Amino acid sequence: MSRSKLPLLKNNRTIISEKCKESLSSVLPVTGVVFLLCFSIAPVPNGLLMGFVLGTLLLILGMGLFTLGADLAMTPIGNHVGSAVTKSRSVWLIVLVSLLVGIFITMSEPDLQVLAEQVPGIPNMTLILAVAAGVGVFLVVAMLRMLLRVKLSYLLIGVYALVFILARFVPPVFLSVAFDAGGVTTGPMTVPFIMALGVGVAAIRNDSDAENDSFGLVALCSVRPVLAVLILGILYGTAAGEYVPAAIPEPADSRELWGRFAASFPKYASEVAVSLCPILAFFLFFQIVKLRLQKGELAKIGVGLAYTYVGLVLFLTGVNVGFMPVGNYIGSLIGGMAHNWIVIPIGMLIGYFIVAAEPAVHVLNRQVLTITAGAVPQKALSMGLSIGVSLSVGLAMLRIVAGLPILYLLIPGYLIAAILTFFTPPLFTAIAFDSGGVASDPMTATFLLPLAMGTCNSAGGNVAADAFGVVAMVAMVPLITVQLIGVYYKHTCKDEEESAAQEPLPPADDDIISF
Repeated sequence: MSRSKLPLLKNNRTIISEKCKESLSSVLPVTGVVFLLCFSIAPVPNGLLMGFVLGTLLLILGMGLFTLGADLAMTPIGNHVGSAVTKSRSVWLIVLVSLLVGIFITMSEPDLQVLAEQVPGIPNMTLILAVAAGVGVFLVVAMLRMLLRVKLSYLLIGVYALVFILARFVPPVFLSVAFDAGGVTTGPMTVPFIMALGVGVAAIRNDSDAENDSFGLVALCSVRPVLAVLILGILYGTAAGEYVPAAIPEPADSRELWGRFAASFPKYASEVAVSLCPILAFFLFFQIVKLRLQKGELAKIGVGLAYTYVGLVLFLTGVNVGFMPVGNYIGSLIGGMAHNWIVIPIGMLIGYFIVAAEPAVHVLNRQVLTITAGAVPQKALSMGLSIGVSLSVGLAMLRIVAGLPILYLLIPGYLIAAILTFFTPPLFTAIAFDSGGVASDPMTATFLLPLAMGTCNSAGGNVAADAFGVVAMVAMVPLITVQLIGVYYKHTCKDEEESAAQEPLPPADDDIISF
């Protein structure tokens, strides 16, 4: 090996080490809470606990590689494609590319495949195609909004008003799942690419609000899946079946446990490959036709895609094989207790820490930090998301224990979020609605949802109507908490400006007396 390559390899190893340390600090608190429950009120079999430990190790390594891959590949691809499309000044090209990107990336989202398997009464491919087409259409709307400079809050209020009007005509078995659909379509594949694409499109504008308008794409793209499932629920309502939770086998020994992980690696390797292929083909087409990037940049993107692929395979295997069974088992134990209300504070504690382990949240934090040049502190955004998710999980568990319909919580919540849009700076409104989508990703769907399902099943509730909806709650409450941070930030800046205006000006040169 040549000496010139040694510093590069050393640098890559250093970056991977740093990324893994970041993911370790994110996952460790959730792991500690789960261990505390396992050794106290919710003892689990040794096989499940060992699977949780192995899943945690895979999750840490996978999330570290994924975030590195997003930096090296997904974000640059989105920026290059977005910039190239908008430089053409062709509205029709922007519309066509946005539509295709929305459809291809959404169809490749692993979480959508999981949701399709759980929705009763609707064929899987019908649901996937309807949701993907909807995301494509709304991505077009989001791009045109940026170019035409339409205020985001007006669009969001109108779309959510339509959502709640349709919700009145949907059978309860579809209602919670419909609102969960908005969260699962803004996962680790979608968020980095769409956000970077928005930055590339915003670069064509020269006004001061261009970069601020690059946020909000995730928010609009996460609404259309809700509409799609609501419409399908109306069409297929009479054919709806009863949801039956899948039985999760408990490994009898270490060999059987490793067999479950070994059998899952090829499955998720295939799913992630299918997910990445449309994005790779789309980028190669633009590289040949329009971009023509240098070999060095292409090599960097290729390495980033490899990191993204390996990271997502490890991450999805860890959370699905290691986390999901433990979450379901703990939930079933707590739901069967006489004082099963204890799941509310437990859910809040897990929700506070689990949002830090979501890959897309890290992408959003870095994007916000870059675009705002530090004006929105990363710590403040992370704290707002953690508090919001904690409250939302607590409300979701309260709904399970008390048997509350989901609209009793969603309608007031979104009404408060809509009112706050008139008092919050537009940038914080866009970040808030983007945050709702990225906070409800694989960790939520594969741990909190099984926890809710296990609790609901043991408590004798309706799993389809009551347990589902936890993803929707996690997507809703950050809309309020992040906008409240924006209101505070606005008043803080106003006070600082007033204080600066009241300070006496330094004397002019003519007023200085010389001796």
